[in-house]
Amino acid sequence: MSRTAPFRLAQGGRLIDRAFQVPFRFDGRHLRGLQGDTLASALLANGQAMMGRSFKYHRPRGAVASGAEEPNALFGLGQGGRFEPNQRATTTSLLPGMVLRSQNCWPSLDADIGAINNWLSPMLPAGFYYKTFIHPRPFWKHVFEPIIRRSAGLGKAPTDADPDRYEQAYAFADLVVVGGGVAGLEAARDAAADGKQVIVLEQNPVWGGRTPVDHDGGEAVVEALLTDLRSRKNVTLRRNTMATGLYDHGYLIAREALADHDPNQGIPRQRLWRIRAGHVITATGALERPLSFACNDVPGVMLASAVRDFIVNYGVAPGKRIVVVTNNDDAYRTALIAQKAGLEVVAVVDARPTADGELPQAVRALNIPVKTGSAIYKVKGGRNVDGVALCKQAGDPHVTETLDCDVVAMSGGWSPVVHLWSHCGGKLNWDEAEAMFRPNPERPPLGADGQGNVTAVGAANGDLRAAGDLESREQPTMPVWVMPQNASYKQRSKMWLDYQNDVKVSDVELAAREGYASVEHTKRYTTLGMATDQGKVSNINGLAILSKSLNQPIPATGTTTFRPPYTPLTLATIAADARGDAFQPLRKTPMHTWHEKNGVSWEPVGHWRRAYCYPQAGEDRHAAVNREILAVRRGVGTLDASTLGKIVVKGPDAGKFLDMLYTNVMSSLPVGKCRYGLMCSENGFLMDDGVVVRLTEDSWLCHTTTGGAERIHGHMEDWLQCEWWDWKVYTANLTEQYAQIAVAGPKARDLIQKIGTDIDLSQEALPFMAWAEGTIAGVTARIFRISFSGELSYEIAVPANRGLEIWEKLHEAGREFGITPYGTEAMHVMRAEKGYIMIGDETDGTIIPQDLGLGWAISKKKADYLGKRAQSRSHMTDKSRWQLVGLESLDGRVIPDGALAIDQGTNANGQKKTQGRVTSSYYSPTLDRPIAMALVRHGPDRMGQELEFPMPSGEVLKARITDPVFYDKEGSRLNG
Repeated sequence: MSRTAPFRLAQGGRLIDRAFQVPFRFDGRHLRGLQGDTLASALLANGQAMMGRSFKYHRPRGAVASGAEEPNALFGLGQGGRFEPNQRATTTSLLPGMVLRSQNCWPSLDADIGAINNWLSPMLPAGFYYKTFIHPRPFWKHVFEPIIRRSAGLGKAPTDADPDRYEQAYAFADLVVVGGGVAGLEAARDAAADGKQVIVLEQNPVWGGRTPVDHDGGEAVVEALLTDLRSRKNVTLRRNTMATGLYDHGYLIAREALADHDPNQGIPRQRLWRIRAGHVITATGALERPLSFACNDVPGVMLASAVRDFIVNYGVAPGKRIVVVTNNDDAYRTALIAQKAGLEVVAVVDARPTADGELPQAVRALNIPVKTGSAIYKVKGGRNVDGVALCKQAGDPHVTETLDCDVVAMSGGWSPVVHLWSHCGGKLNWDEAEAMFRPNPERPPLGADGQGNVTAVGAANGDLRAAGDLESREQPTMPVWVMPQNASYKQRSKMWLDYQNDVKVSDVELAAREGYASVEHTKRYTTLGMATDQGKVSNINGLAILSKSLNQPIPATGTTTFRPPYTPLTLATIAADARGDAFQPLRKTPMHTWHEKNGVSWEPVGHWRRAYCYPQAGEDRHAAVNREILAVRRGVGTLDASTLGKIVVKGPDAGKFLDMLYTNVMSSLPVGKCRYGLMCSENGFLMDDGVVVRLTEDSWLCHTTTGGAERIHGHMEDWLQCEWWDWKVYTANLTEQYAQIAVAGPKARDLIQKIGTDIDLSQEALPFMAWAEGTIAGVTARIFRISFSGELSYEIAVPANRGLEIWEKLHEAGREFGITPYGTEAMHVMRAEKGYIMIGDETDGTIIPQDLGLGWAISKKKADYLGKRAQSRSHMTDKSRWQLVGLESLDGRVIPDGALAIDQGTNANGQKKTQGRVTSSYYSPTLDRPIAMALVRHGPDRMGQELEFPMPSGEVLKARITDPVFYDKEGSRLNG
């Protein structure tokens, strides 16, 4: 038959306002919709049934659903910085001036050159891209791989900065109800009546779910419930709020659309809610399933529920002549609603042998033909439905008749929306009678108390007919996964499961034949359920067909894993204000402003800004570093060490815990003493170092590297929570609670005594690697006798809000001593002069303490520590491992960091063999020559030997292997 364009009905449309027209543009065409329309309903009203192209074969596609499950009607929306790809037309409200662009087509939606893939489909079966690259095939790899990579992805990523604002908010409630249908509203009413604080979240702009569409009098029922809830102060109702993820212990993430795609309101576009709930009720409803019959993807083939949504909610007819095809009673509602709207219902095609329920009888009473035991053999048409060929559902499939129509309303049954239930561990049961997975009440998600803290109600619990006074008597659904039952291979190769990714029934059957028995493997092999709808439309049908192909029941196949988010979240909503300068908050020490006023040159270290050096007039950074080093060696200098990690570890088992974390023993450390410690990963590799301080009998303070504070604290908590959960240990990251100042140099003791302290700083009272507590300049402080420079050094820790005060007093009092602030580079050079290692320079994730000559820091007494067994593996004890040495440049030039020392011969790749690499390299003003540390094979046994380091320029630098300690090997300067 000839195509009759969809149109706006003269009557109806409960969500639209016919008095207000809304102009918008689609692919350059100027169109008009009505206030209250979605993009999908506005396009249908303008005769635009074809809304996109499928990803793989570029087949014409129209809207198949009316909600968040829609896989086809996706558009690029907006312009400039507000352009967004993959906006779902069925859930995006129409606003004045919207600009829509079709996706995945070129040069246009109507004339897409990519449609050639449809003709090549026999050559592009499931998994063809994997098979293409199984073996090295240069021609295929270099020709097809670039093409496939360019084709990957759907839509175009925006290039301009997003000008909209976003925000995040926090809430808590005794009960959060997700879903504002009748079941959810009733649950909220009952809980509110019991005095509970209740939040109700509804993803749509209107309340009531399917009830106002599917049932006469439904709107009155919904309004009565809302009136009750709005009268209660302990109830919060939020529309346009999609719950996207439910996590352990009632932690819920939801996205609220405030001014979505409407920058003129002057408010944030979206708000991300982080909600803590004592209990969560999922009243998320159910999703209608499509039916698998030949050419079920032609624009105009839609879910039966979507057809009646467009008619009732928006006054739009997807077509004028409708064929309903179903395996359940619910689809008959579509026939009744369409007929009432003045549309012609050509027939209801029901796969069941009989259909005698209340709804089928009502349809027959309108003289609408009901064809039981029947199936659709094939849909006629390309860019729109022209008709259908029918056959018997069972037995030999051959065409029995053809019907002229322009819309096919299909219903394969309903699947409860169990995503949130499953996100946090809830299990599912297969309901054979209703052909659905539904929540298992005996295995609910568990709360912190070990009890179930999530309940599913209504259709989300599989109670599809629980609509109170609106309930109708319906016959059971008959599972129909392929239509007709004995469809030929040719038919099955035209039956679409995943509309967006072009996955067919035959693709799943092929995956089963090729050994993909796991539903997760089949998903990845065929891309079933990997489109933007994440399988909401396709997954149940797909796993049922996989089960049949494997000759096993559906529960044995199971479902794929449900993961958050339920629907896509805009990255800007997740980030909220964390964009631009606030993307990664800059961490500043209490002395940050002082550094800026005194000419600091900054260095980023993790999230911190640390002083690299303080150039004076006429100095470059190199000269400034040299000056700072000499000032410390000859007098006194100050270093802002506030960024070093400070983690308190406390409790009866704290000592035992630290003994497992560090290679050496910490439990024996006396109160008042400090000990340098090494921390290794499970694989034995050095991951951090620092000084551990014994504060009290049951408390230790662990210093970490600047970049390691959060990482090491997380490492501690991981082991405590997952492995040693019964140990009585408490940890807290106190890094930002204290300012820490290193006062280093021969005059350090004199300077601290000058500003006043009640702590005895003498060598006898406070020896190296000891600490004491008292006051400095009237401020409560701890002083640690530790040194990273090799000089007499005191690290002063004071409350963060007093740090700047102490720093300024030190500099005021230190003028007579030539006090000089020094930065991280001077610190690095001084530690290299002393042969001290640095995490990240001498380590790269493959280094063990023994490589660095730190075997003395590994306890030979204790039975175990993290990494101990790994370090006994053969490649860890191999005597040819590269080990730490010093290097002396033979021509006075600094050898670059990372330079490789070449060896004799070549490796398997034809490259010169190497025997070592430079880890740290500097010019030492103290020694007036270059120094370097390196890891070299058999290094400690090769003192005095020379190594060659080829440079990119072609020249070769030479160096002599030396002891890694270049300065004050005896350590006498540590005591001043």
